[in-house]
Amino acid sequence: MSGEILSLVMFAVACGVLLLGFPVAFSLAGTGLAFALIGNSMGVFDMPLLGSLPSRYFGVMTNELYVAIPLFVFMGVMLERARIAEKLLTTMGLLFGTMRAGLGISVVLVGMLLAASTGIVGATVVTMGLLSLPAMQKAGYSPRLSTGVICASGTLGQIIPPSIVLVLLGDILQGAYAEAQRSLGNWAPEPVSVIDLFAGAFIPGMLLVGLYICWIIIQAFIDPKSAPPLVTDKRPEGLWGEVLRALIPPGLLIVAVLGSILTGIATPTESAAFGGVGAVILAAFYKRLSWDVLRHVTRQTVQISAMVFVILLGASVFSLVFRGLGGDHLVEELLHNLPGGVFSAMLVVMLLMFVMGFFLDFIEIVFVVVPIVGPILLKMDIDPVWLGVMIAINLQTSFLTPPFGFALFYLRGVAPAAIKTWDIYRGIVPFVLIQVLGLGLVAAFPALATWLPDLLFK
Repeated sequence: MSGEILSLVMFAVACGVLLLGFPVAFSLAGTGLAFALIGNSMGVFDMPLLGSLPSRYFGVMTNELYVAIPLFVFMGVMLERARIAEKLLTTMGLLFGTMRAGLGISVVLVGMLLAASTGIVGATVVTMGLLSLPAMQKAGYSPRLSTGVICASGTLGQIIPPSIVLVLLGDILQGAYAEAQRSLGNWAPEPVSVIDLFAGAFIPGMLLVGLYICWIIIQAFIDPKSAPPLVTDKRPEGLWGEVLRALIPPGLLIVAVLGSILTGIATPTESAAFGGVGAVILAAFYKRLSWDVLRHVTRQTVQISAMVFVILLGASVFSLVFRGLGGDHLVEELLHNLPGGVFSAMLVVMLLMFVMGFFLDFIEIVFVVVPIVGPILLKMDIDPVWLGVMIAINLQTSFLTPPFGFALFYLRGVAPAAIKTWDIYRGIVPFVLIQVLGLGLVAAFPALATWLPDLLFK
């Protein structure tokens, strides 16, 4: 029992160290090693368990699925440098600008398209903040509504495939599901793949887009001054041609990448490679490709990918020590003994992730919490695709919730001084509630996440 208590102390200490601002990977690994030594001195941890780390690391490095991460990052950064968002926002603003709330709707639609083509929250929020926030201010939009729309739309890249979160979640849930099935006596379970998760997240992602747009329209009717029309004159001639020229190139790339994954023509890694090549072609088509751009994109890709993988390696140490101390057994007993069964277990885990999202990044939550609670929940006969989508929507809120919501920091960095930080914090409140509503709808109607995968793959 002392080992299990020590595992909970380790979890709390790791969260505290992360809140102090120490590097994530080294905080997780260092905390794990420190408590391994403490546990060994108390006789509740076997140090030879750490000998399995090299094989774990080798498994990560030889996992073909993880190759998709730098490739998707490369595609997203290249599209951002090709100024795809600039063209989309300009044309969408002209298309919907004569409508009340039209510019806000345009921002959501562009965020959806960028999510399906880039999946990088920081680049999307910064780009839309630089381009659309001045236009919304000029049109007389409420600072709270404009900042909330930009931040929320930028986070759609976490749920709309192809998403790095879904790639990481898919691999972790695949292992968790196999472990859960083996413990139940099923040694040949149906595999759960990232492709299943991509298909499962598509409809919930579109649901969030629809809810965002509905809220903007409702807000415009409640307070017309908060979302006035952008322009009052007639639309310029040839507007539809401009719209098509802005939409068709990235649209074809999105269809090619997502379509090849969902139809089974290519694996996520192969589609990501195709997407990277397609992004380079689009940059050349828009005359944005140069050696400086290629150097910048490559450097950004290496930095982001290195961050993800180093955190993964550090989290491997943490989770191994946590299990070695018996923490997984303690968590399993706690969840199984809750009144209300599966419902209470899911509710507690979702609340835990939601609260942790106020203080931690989604990567830490994915690598630390999901490997612990995933096998336990999946033993309760929970659909793995539904669970993965629920976690992904929940983690999306971590980008919006203060004090450490990264989307808020990204927008604060590019917003003019006239936009107060308090306006940004107040602006995201309705959208956080909308995401909680979306999470509740997927919880109440699991078919929102499971119908499309069942249709395509079963």
